[in-house]
Amino acid sequence: MSNEHILPFSLVEGNDDDAVLDQAALWLGEGRKVALATVVRTWGSGPRPAGSHLVVESGGDFMGSVSGGCIEAAVITEAKEVIAEGKPRTLDFGVSDAEAWDVGLACGGAIRIYVEPLI
Repeated sequence: MSNEHILPFSLVEGNDDDAVLDQAALWLGEGRKVALATVVRTWGSGPRPAGSHLVVESGGDFMGSVSGGCIEAAVITEAKEVIAEGKPRTLDFGVSDAEAWDVGLACGGAIRIYVEPLI
């Protein structure tokens, strides 16, 4: 049995991040530009499971969690760029990647996060 967990690029119904999705809808209703980051895959040790969400609005407000610590800060920065460009991107953080150590993922795992602009 593999310890890899994969989620398709879609929202998971009934997850514990419903409040995050509600906040995204609220900000969109207010006319704010918003990006949604979703954990789509984890391997090994990771603080948040596949399906976890983080919503970011263009002014820097955010809600939710996809990892924690410095990785979360990197995802928020990337989300603001996704909002500005209007194009989704996939982010990978893992122990074999030097950037993972820089952003604080030294826990022995890897995560893939899909960041998409919401319209």
